[in-house]
Amino acid sequence: MKYLLTEQASTAGKSVVFDDMILTKDLPTTAGSKMLEGYMSLFDAEVVTRLNAAGYTTVGKANVGEMCVDVLGESSAFGASTDENGKLVGASAALVAKGDATVAIGLDAGGTPRRAAALGGCVCVKPTYGTVSRFGTVSIACSGETVTVTAKTVADAREALAAIAGHDEKDGTSLAEEKCALVAQAPVKASRVAIAKSITESADAEMRAKVASVRAALEKNGITVEEIDDTLLQKAGTAWGILMSAELCNNVSRYDGVKYGYRTKNYKTIDELYTNSRTEAFGKLLKTVILYGSETLSTENYMKVYDKALRMRRVIAERFAEIFESFDAVLMPVASRTVFCPKCVAKYTLAYDEQLYTAPASITGLPAVALDGVQLVGKAFEENKLYYLAEIVEKEAK
Repeated sequence: MKYLLTEQASTAGKSVVFDDMILTKDLPTTAGSKMLEGYMSLFDAEVVTRLNAAGYTTVGKANVGEMCVDVLGESSAFGASTDENGKLVGASAALVAKGDATVAIGLDAGGTPRRAAALGGCVCVKPTYGTVSRFGTVSIACSGETVTVTAKTVADAREALAAIAGHDEKDGTSLAEEKCALVAQAPVKASRVAIAKSITESADAEMRAKVASVRAALEKNGITVEEIDDTLLQKAGTAWGILMSAELCNNVSRYDGVKYGYRTKNYKTIDELYTNSRTEAFGKLLKTVILYGSETLSTENYMKVYDKALRMRRVIAERFAEIFESFDAVLMPVASRTVFCPKCVAKYTLAYDEQLYTAPASITGLPAVALDGVQLVGKAFEENKLYYLAEIVEKEAK
């Protein structure tokens, strides 16, 4: 499968590829779904406008999994993106790794951009929630999704983030300009890092070795690294799975075969139009997520499932606040393994299982930098400390 679904001409100078979750008026936006095949937006996303103004040339749109809720793009209606060995790869991260684009812009709700970058030899920065405009993105889970930047180096990612961060009145979740400006500041020294012990131990041997290697690199450069109790952080995967599914269920309700998107030819009533259009256009994993979200929002389950997940979000945020009283960042794996093949992701629950690793940053809106198989999660608006730590890892890996 081609990494690029659609492409434009020049790649001279600084170039950018957009995940197919970002609206572009000159290129189709499909969100990896048959439902939106051929859809052309009437406007560009805010991040597209800002990067073009900053001198970045658009290379094209990269393939993504349907609504970006899978592991590594395997659920795309247009086929999974794999390398020459048949290994699943994130399309945009692969393009950056090959040098076909300077940076890639994605949308992180289930952790896919971080996972793809860290397993594909790139760096992904997920900034603090609300510091980069989500205007013009295909919404997944509005309370936690964040626009991300993937690049070959921390410096390149930070430069692109500086171009797109900032207040946007078109986005109701956008923070004040002075807060947004903090996410692209120059690296600042960090001295203490915590390791999420149980989360790390749940990964396979190769991934645990990645964490150990990063720990050694940090300690070699004078950083104190200690293991901590991460019992509460482990609950983030379950809680975010509930919240993300519920929000996604609400967001995809707009795709009904009437206003835009795929329309079935097999209907006689309006109900059949809705039902058959969605049945024929949505993939199995997305249908699973929608049904799960619908069930959690039902009268029977709202208080005992959805409301409890909201409470868990607060408790997890409070636990992070406690950790950051003593540490500058939390180190953990970005996935359970270093390689995913099409066969191993056939199990639909794997997309939920993998959120054990990426959900802690998603559910709290905290910043994270993913590279070399791991991620560093930091305090809100303190991306500069994450850059410092990531540059150490980057330097030692060369």
